[in-house]
Amino acid sequence: MNLALWIAAGLLAAVALAGGIIKLVVPLEKVAATSGGEWTEDFGAGFIKALGVLEILAAVGLILPAVLDIAPVLVPVTAVCWVVLMIGAMIVHLRHGGVKFAVVNLLYIALAVFIAWGRFGPHSFTA
Repeated sequence: MNLALWIAAGLLAAVALAGGIIKLVVPLEKVAATSGGEWTEDFGAGFIKALGVLEILAAVGLILPAVLDIAPVLVPVTAVCWVVLMIGAMIVHLRHGGVKFAVVNLLYIALAVFIAWGRFGPHSFTA
């Protein structure tokens, strides 16, 4: 189970890192022009960049606290924060008719819930 939790955290961290880098580096017009990027037209560039920073921080928070053994409780806390972020993403995607993107967000939520359950519960780093 510990291995499954690490794999889930690694996958979710990779998703968060990729999404964060895209939001920080790719011009907003290019993001808006991609499939599923229509939602960016409702928000300013600063907000999109802030989301990118949050996603990069999530990627860090899912891995580094456990690897460095410094406040490993931050791993499940980060997973819970990711759930909240993805609920918001689902709502925004559904407003723009992006049902398939909302389903992808639901998969990310499931991974994050699994990590939070495992790391707060039976496979806690402090146990």
